[in-house]
Amino acid sequence: MSQLSRITSVDVVRQLTPSELAELASDIREFLVESVSKTGGHLGPNLGVVELTIALHRVFDSPKDRIVFDTGHQSYVHKILTGRRDFSALRKRDGVSGYPARSESEHDIVENSHASTALSWAEGIARANRIKGLNDRSVVAVIGDGALTGGMAWEALNTIADEDDTRLVVVINDNGRSYEPTIGGLAHHLDALRTTKSYEKILDWGKRTLHKGGTPGHMAYDALHGLKKGVKDVLAPQGFFENLGIKYIGPVDGHDTIAVEFALTRAKAYGGPVLVHVITEKGRGYTPAENHVDDRFHAVGVIHPETGLPVAPSRFGWTSVFAEEIVKAARKRPDVVGITAAMLHPVGLAPMRAEFPDRVFDVGIAEQHAVTSAAGLAFGGMHPVVAVYATFLNRAYDQVLMDVALHNAPVTFMLDRAGITGDDGASHNGMWDLALMRTIPGMRVAVPRDGDELTEMFNTALNEDGGPTLIRYPKGSLPEPLPAIRSIGEGYDRVDILDEDESEAGGRRVLIVGLGPFAPTGIAVGKALAARGDRVTVADPRWVLPHSSTLMQLAEDSDLIIHIEDGLVDGGVGDSLRDELSRRGAATTVHCFGIPKHFHTTASRAQLIDDFGLTPDAILDAVGGDQ
Repeated sequence: MSQLSRITSVDVVRQLTPSELAELASDIREFLVESVSKTGGHLGPNLGVVELTIALHRVFDSPKDRIVFDTGHQSYVHKILTGRRDFSALRKRDGVSGYPARSESEHDIVENSHASTALSWAEGIARANRIKGLNDRSVVAVIGDGALTGGMAWEALNTIADEDDTRLVVVINDNGRSYEPTIGGLAHHLDALRTTKSYEKILDWGKRTLHKGGTPGHMAYDALHGLKKGVKDVLAPQGFFENLGIKYIGPVDGHDTIAVEFALTRAKAYGGPVLVHVITEKGRGYTPAENHVDDRFHAVGVIHPETGLPVAPSRFGWTSVFAEEIVKAARKRPDVVGITAAMLHPVGLAPMRAEFPDRVFDVGIAEQHAVTSAAGLAFGGMHPVVAVYATFLNRAYDQVLMDVALHNAPVTFMLDRAGITGDDGASHNGMWDLALMRTIPGMRVAVPRDGDELTEMFNTALNEDGGPTLIRYPKGSLPEPLPAIRSIGEGYDRVDILDEDESEAGGRRVLIVGLGPFAPTGIAVGKALAARGDRVTVADPRWVLPHSSTLMQLAEDSDLIIHIEDGLVDGGVGDSLRDELSRRGAATTVHCFGIPKHFHTTASRAQLIDDFGLTPDAILDAVGGDQ
C-alpha cells in the first residue's frame, strides 16, 4: 500500500515517520508525472516543492493557519494533501484548477496567480489576525519561481519589516528559476548564500567535531540538521534580509522534509516576521525535467511519461511566427531590441537572444519595469519590442499610459495568449487589453487573422517612429491563411474585404467585422445572412484602434453592423465603434459580440466560445430579425 493512498486528510500527514515521509514524497512525484502527463500542466514547479509542501502541512494547521502560494501554479502538492487527488480533469471544466481556487477548498486563498502578490496578501491577512486578537494562528507566504523579482514583493517586505508582532512566515522557494534561470541582483545574492565556501567549511568542521562526541555529539548534530545540516543561519551572511528587519533562517535543503520542518517550526515559534530560505530543484526526481535546459518542464502539454516527449507536437504557432520575424528584423536593424518579463522562451524571444544576446533583456517578473525601461530605450534611439502574455500587460497599464504613450515613444508590444485561453482559468484569459488600450491616446492596435498578417503588421509596427503600437494574437496553432478578396485604403487605414454579396437585391446592408481569430466566424455569419437576402460585406480592419477612416465610411454606409472580437464586449473595440458612429450622428445599429465582463471558470477555448454565444449559429440567432 502506497503512502499516498493513506492520505485522507492533512492530519494523516502529521502522523507519518521520517521513512514514511520519504515514501510519500516519492509516491507524490510518481503521481504527478503520471497525472500531468495525461492532461498537461505545471509539472516542473510541483516536482520541486514536494518535501516543502509536506513540511508546511506538518508544521502549520491549514486552514486555521493560512498558506498563500505565489505563484499559484506550485500548489498541486498542496491540493493533493488537502483532499483533491482526482487530477483526471486537471485544468478542464469541472476538474481541479491549475491554480488555487476557493471554490475547491477552504485551504485555498489567492486565485489570481499573477506573481509577486502573496507577500501583500499574507501581510494583510496577518494584520487582520492581529487586529482581531487571533494570536494563535500564523500566515505563511510561499514565494518562488522567480516571483521575488517582482517589485510588489519588495513593497510588501518593506511593510512586513516594520511589523515586529505579526505572525508571518515568508518561505522563499528558491529554485533559481522562473521559466528559466532567475536573473537579477537578488538572484545573484541568493546564489551567494547557497554557495558560501566559508559556510561549507564550517559545516564540514561541525559535522566532524560533533560526530566525535559520541551519542551527545550525534544528538547535537541532529538537532542542528534542520538548518541545512548545521549552523548556517548563525554563521553565514544574512545581512541582506536582516538589515530589512526580518529574521532570516537558511538556506535549508528543500528536499529534506525533516530539515524544512525543523526550520519552519522555529519560524512559527518566533512570533514575528521570519524569512525561511529553502533551496529546491525544479523538476526534481523526473529525469526528463531535470535534463530540460529551457525551463525544467515548467509547463507541459500531454507527454509520454517515460520520455517527457510530447504526444502530439504542436503545429507551427503564432509565437513561432513572431520569433522568426524579430530575428529577421534584428539582422537588418541594429536598433531593434527585445524585452520580456521572465518568459523568454514562451513568448519567442529565445532565438533572438541566441543570436543577439546583448539586445534581448529579460527583466524578471517585473512588467512595470519592462515597459518603462522600453520607454528609456526608445528615448535612447532604439526600437524596443516588449513581448509578454496579454494578461500580464494589465500590470503595467500605468507605465504604458504615462511612460510610453504620454511621451509618444516608438515601442511595440507583442501580446501572446490574447483573448480566450481557457485552461489556466480566470486570471489568465487575455481578455482585458483591447478595452484598456482603447483608453490610451496614440496607441495603434492590430489584430492579425493569420500568420501572414502577423508578419506584415509586425514590420509595419517596426517602421512606426511616431508612437506606440501593439499586436495581439491568440494561444495555439496558426489558422490556414485567409486572403482578402480585395482591400480598401492604405497603411493603417487599410481594410481587407474577406467576403461580400454583390447582389443588388433588397435586404439590409450588413457590415460584419470579425477581428483576428474571429474572421472565419464573420465569414460564416455573412454567408448565412446573404442566403437570407441581406447584402453583406465581411471586413477585417486589421489595425483596429483607432478606427480608420476607411472602416468608418463602410460603417456609416451600413444598416446593421455585427462586430465580433476576442476581448471584452463591454468597453471593447465594438463599443468604441458604436460610440464613434454616435458622435458622427449615424443611426446604424451595432451588435457587439465578445467576452462577457465576468471572471470565467476553467474550460477549453471551444467551450467558452460556445458559452459566450460566439459561434455563427448563436450570432445569427441574436441578430436575425433586427432591421
